[in-house]
Amino acid sequence: MGSGKFLNLRIAWRLLLAKRRAMLMSLGGIVFGIALLIVTQAQTAGFEQFFIRTILGTNGALRIQDRFQPTVASMVAHDETGGAAMEIALREGSTYEPGIRHPAQVLEGVFAFESVLAAAPVLRGEVAISSGFRTMEGRLHGIEITSYLAVSDLDQQIVRGSLLDFAQQSDGVILGSVLAERLQLRVGDTVFMRSRQEQRRFRVSAIFESGIELVDRVHFYAHMRETRRVLNEFERVSYIQATLVDPDLAPMIARQMEYAVGHHVASWQERERSWLEVFRALKLSSAISMTTILLIAGLGMFNTLAIIVMERSREIAILRSMGYTRRDILEIFLMQGVIVYTIGTLLGWICAAALTRTIESIPIRIRGIFSTDHFVMYWSFQHYLLAAAIAGVVVLTAAFIPARRASLIEPGDVVRGTSG
Repeated sequence: MGSGKFLNLRIAWRLLLAKRRAMLMSLGGIVFGIALLIVTQAQTAGFEQFFIRTILGTNGALRIQDRFQPTVASMVAHDETGGAAMEIALREGSTYEPGIRHPAQVLEGVFAFESVLAAAPVLRGEVAISSGFRTMEGRLHGIEITSYLAVSDLDQQIVRGSLLDFAQQSDGVILGSVLAERLQLRVGDTVFMRSRQEQRRFRVSAIFESGIELVDRVHFYAHMRETRRVLNEFERVSYIQATLVDPDLAPMIARQMEYAVGHHVASWQERERSWLEVFRALKLSSAISMTTILLIAGLGMFNTLAIIVMERSREIAILRSMGYTRRDILEIFLMQGVIVYTIGTLLGWICAAALTRTIESIPIRIRGIFSTDHFVMYWSFQHYLLAAAIAGVVVLTAAFIPARRASLIEPGDVVRGTSG
């Protein structure tokens, strides 16, 4: 930094110290606004990411189901000579056939996509599950345990019992925690499942908790072979669940896969669109609220700098008469904004990190769309950069207007008393 720049910085610092109380209030508002903006974004993003992990671990990134058959197979477009130029497949008017009748062939088509990590067939049906004198309606899922563990977090969701016991017991069943509680069932108890065609006896091998209330209340798992007997369904499966290398690409891959396998493919973003929109709205509203605090702090800083310009107009005129240019005066007052912004940003970042670490250790019990016993915070440097960028726009804008006014002061006007 040249001697001129350094001298300008010293002058800016001294002018700030002359109004230290007002500047400290503005600085506090900036620190407070930056810290809260980062914390609220970290909290909202944390719960969103946790929700996404729960969904991917329970329902997978893709779900292939319902074979579709267009009622109008295609539309042929002709060129000017009357020859066929292209054939365009149409989806309008498609009819859907529930389930997948040839799962092995569809699985082969699914694994043809390099982005697919794993896929597993699932047979689902509504059955009545009974324990003693209690009977509830539930949703039985027939799975092949090895392939299903590759597309879900079922092994991490077991809270009682063992997946090894389930794998070794042909009549084993895995119940959701809420369902097991309502039926007053424990590991090792006997239950009966009844569909319209069949009633069979099972033994509780394990109990799982996904954190999604609906899943834990109505879902339970049995081996594919036994499920086929209960549901009297020996050919088709209900859907195929798949995981991807990059779950964010699920919508694009779903569109491509639909036409490759001839079945409807739903991405996790499509299935959970409403919840994702809720999280986006929460992030936006919290950002707007915290930016308001920064705007108020910026307004306070603007007022303080404007007062400095009014009170120090004689000193500014002296500086101009000593050879300081308008650019020098503009730089001095802008430096005041830069000083406040730099200190405020660094302190805001430190406070945000401390608050984030403190909040994520606070116990809280949430059950519904996911399960957690503490606040979930998402650490991302992007949140820090976003807060710094917003604060920069507010603070430097607040500093520029008084700085420009100061640069326009002429020594002769101050002497004649006509400045301002």
